[in-house]
Amino acid sequence: MTAAAPAIRPWTPDDRAAVLALILDVQRNEFDLPITADDQPDLADVDGFYRGAGGEFWVAVDGTTRVGTIATLDIGDGRLVLRKLFVARSHRGDAGLGGRLLATLLAWAGRRSADSIWLGTTAVMTAAHRFYEKHGFARVDATELPAAFPRMAVDTVFYVRTLGRPSNRPAAPPPERPPVVRD
Repeated sequence: MTAAAPAIRPWTPDDRAAVLALILDVQRNEFDLPITADDQPDLADVDGFYRGAGGEFWVAVDGTTRVGTIATLDIGDGRLVLRKLFVARSHRGDAGLGGRLLATLLAWAGRRSADSIWLGTTAVMTAAHRFYEKHGFARVDATELPAAFPRMAVDTVFYVRTLGRPSNRPAAPPPERPPVVRD
């Protein structure tokens, strides 16, 4: 690692091969996930998949080496989905790169007045679970996911972080309660 902290910037087409290599290395070699590039078509079309859907994709670069990523999709109703948060093993821990990537996404979400950020991850990525919980995400059941949430087959653990912004939408009416019957 160089003396300066890695720069975080929006993805460019020149990042495609290095980003794919970084993500597949973490997925396959660290977590033994049976996932391929073909299972992740979003990485072949970042502009169309992320930016075309009102989202963004960032890359952390140390010198000329891509060492981290984070992306988001806008799924409507003030909801964002966090995707592709990966940090090279050499840049994890005390350096805080994961936190810096997340802060980049949160600042972007704030400028768009997002209400919440949702994500899915795998059961084996327990360090990621701790990271998300440390950064204000709460675990939710899959039945609580928004209908527009794009589930990946390998994801079995889900989180949400409410951003505490008042919604521009009217509040949903409270659920109806059955009448109280007294004898």
